[in-house]
Amino acid sequence: MTSTFPNISISTERLVLRPLDEDDVASLAAMMNDEQVAAWTPVPQPFTEDGARTWITEYAPTERTEGRGLDFAVTEFLTQRLVGVIQLSKTNWHVRSTELSYIIAPWARGEGYASEAALVTAQWLFTDQKFERIELRTAADNTASQQVAQKIGCISEGVLRNACIARARAEDGAWTDVRTDFIVWSLLPEDLEGVGEQLRDGFTSFGDWN
Repeated sequence: MTSTFPNISISTERLVLRPLDEDDVASLAAMMNDEQVAAWTPVPQPFTEDGARTWITEYAPTERTEGRGLDFAVTEFLTQRLVGVIQLSKTNWHVRSTELSYIIAPWARGEGYASEAALVTAQWLFTDQKFERIELRTAADNTASQQVAQKIGCISEGVLRNACIARARAEDGAWTDVRTDFIVWSLLPEDLEGVGEQLRDGFTSFGDWN
C-alpha cells in the first residue's frame, strides 16, 4: 500500500488544485502577508518571496516524497489565478488519516472557495486514496475557518486547551503571540453523505503532473 501522495491535479467546475510551482512565488508571498493569515497561521512575518520559493521548491516536495503530506495550489479554473492553498500534514498511512488546512487569499474570500477546495480534497482522499479520517484544527476565535469545517460536514470533537499560538497586533503595531484553544474537527467518509451534492463525483484527477 502506498505511503506517498501522488503528484496530481484535481479540478472542479470553478477550481483547479495542482502542485505549487515557481510561477506562484509572488502570489503566494502576497497572500501569506495578509493580516488574517498572519493572525491565524504560524507563517513567518513578513513572508518574503524567498520564503515562498523555499516552500515551493524544497518544503512541499519533501513533505510529499517523504509521505508526511501534500500541498495544493488552489487556482481559478478560468483565470488560473492563485486563490489559496490546501495543505495535508501529519499523515498516518497505517491509520489512513491526515490533517487538512486551508488558506484563502483576501481578494477571494466570500466566494466559497475554501469549502469547495476542502470538500473536493476530502472526496479524493476518501475515494482515490482510501483514507478513513481527516482532521481539522481551528483556533477558537477563527470563526471563518470553523464555518468552512461545518459547511463540509465536519464534526466537532472537542477542545485542546491552550494548544494554539495565534497572533495579535500590539500597540506599537508589531505582532505578538497570543495563546488560545484549538477546536478539533473530524471528517469520516460517511460524513460526506448529502454534503456538497454539486461536487460529488465532480472532480477529475490527473496523474504525473508536469
